[in-house]
Amino acid sequence: MGEMVLLMIASSLLMASMSMGVVGASNDGVITVGGKVLCQDCTQGWNEWLHGAKPIKGSRVSITCLDDRSRVVYYGSDETDETGEYEVTLNKYINGKKLNPQGCFLRLVSSPDPVCNIATNSGGGLKGVVLGRPTTVYRDITKYVLPSFYYTTPMCDEPDMSEPGTKN
Repeated sequence: MGEMVLLMIASSLLMASMSMGVVGASNDGVITVGGKVLCQDCTQGWNEWLHGAKPIKGSRVSITCLDDRSRVVYYGSDETDETGEYEVTLNKYINGKKLNPQGCFLRLVSSPDPVCNIATNSGGGLKGVVLGRPTTVYRDITKYVLPSFYYTTPMCDEPDMSEPGTKN
């Protein structure tokens, strides 16, 4: 009987320490990265080009985080909602090591829109945006809000005029 009481006390202490964040790394904080993915159609006129970008529902963005040796330590992705917004959430600690947000970059992956599916680098979505200064830091949450990423139509896509084998 005494052993049972000791076992119950030990298990309740373990549960209490886990809920307070003493055991495990789940309460060490999170990083969220958010933004929008929009369609910019150049055929709609200048005013529409400046102000008429439409959100793309179901577009996919990805985040890749590298360690100091340029090895991938985290990869995740998210799909945009009906307003074109995404939010990727990841733990500040991956495999017991603190994640360096400046080693993470976010980029466009795909667009489900059959007409507006050419990725542009407007906002950095094609080549990827490295996380810089956080937008908000509050308690255990660090938030980054990135500029909007854009897709365009094939008619609006600028051709690559560089010589073959050279980089821009």
